[in-house]
Amino acid sequence: MLIRIARGWEIPESKATPEAFVLGRRRTLGIGLGSALATFLPKMGHTQQMVSRSHRYDPGRPITPAQIVTTYNNFYEFGSDKDIWETAQGLPMHPWVIRIEGLVSKPRTIAMEDLLKQVSLEERVYRHRCVEAWAMTVPWTGFPLASLIRLAQPLSSARYVAFQSLVDAKYMPGVAEPFFPWPYIEGLTIEEANNELAFIATGLYGKPLPPQNGGPIRLVVPWKYGFKSAKSLVKITFTDRQPHTFWETVSPQEYGFWANVNPEVSHPRWSQATERLLGSDERVPTQIYNGYGEWVASLYPNKKDKRLFM
Repeated sequence: MLIRIARGWEIPESKATPEAFVLGRRRTLGIGLGSALATFLPKMGHTQQMVSRSHRYDPGRPITPAQIVTTYNNFYEFGSDKDIWETAQGLPMHPWVIRIEGLVSKPRTIAMEDLLKQVSLEERVYRHRCVEAWAMTVPWTGFPLASLIRLAQPLSSARYVAFQSLVDAKYMPGVAEPFFPWPYIEGLTIEEANNELAFIATGLYGKPLPPQNGGPIRLVVPWKYGFKSAKSLVKITFTDRQPHTFWETVSPQEYGFWANVNPEVSHPRWSQATERLLGSDERVPTQIYNGYGEWVASLYPNKKDKRLFM
C-alpha cells in the first residue's frame, strides 16, 4: 500500500557560513541556479514511485524552499563548507548497492533497484534540526527503516544498527582530510531503528535524492540532531555492541552516541534553546526531541543522563 506522509550535522560555529551571505548569494544566482537544479534532479538514476502524503507527522511549519535545502548542506566528504552542492554533482549514484551484514540470518549485498521493489514508498514531511542550531522542514520520499530491518532478518542478539556512508576519494575531495576517522559511521539501538519515525529516504521534493543531500539513499531520524542521519549509505551492520560513531570519535567531549534534541542541554560552545529557520529571519524555540516526543520519549524511560542529548 502506497501512502504519502506529512509532518543535521556539524562544524564549529566559528566556521559556519553566515546565513545572510549564503541566502544572498542564492538570490543573486536566481533563475540560473533554479535551472541547474532542474537539470540535475531528474538525472539521478532511480525512479521515484508516485506516492501520496499522510499527515500523521504534521511538522507545524511551512516546508523550506527546495532551492535552500538542496544548496545549503553539511556533507564533509565533499568539503567542510555549506556550499558543496556543485562538487557533489560528480558522484555517480547508479548503480548503487548496499551491504547488509553482521548479526543477520544471511548477510547479503542488495542493489538499490531490488531494495525498492520490496518496500512501499511514502512521503513524510519532517522537521530537521542541525546541532549547529539551524532548522529546515523537508518532504522526504522513502520507507520506514523497520521495513529494511524485516528484510535483513536480524538475530535476537542484535542490539544496535550501524550505518556506514560511502568513502570515494575520486568524487569526494573532503575525505583527503586526515583529521577525520573515515568512513562516516552512525548508529541506533535496535529499538530506535524500529521506531515508526526512523526513515530511509530515497527522494526529496518528489524527486530522487540528490547527492548533496545524501543520495541516493540515507537515514533520517528527526528527533535527533542531523548528524545522526547518515548519508549515501553503503553498509548496514547489525551488532551486539554500541557503534563508535563519527562525531563521537572526533570530539567525545562535545558529541555522544544519543544526540537527542533538547533545548535545555547546551552544546559546550553554544546554546540549543532556539533555532533559526532557513529561508527566513525567524528564530524559534527548540522543542524536546525536536517536537517528536509523542513517538520517541518512551524509548528512554530510565535514562536521565544528559548524555542522551549530546
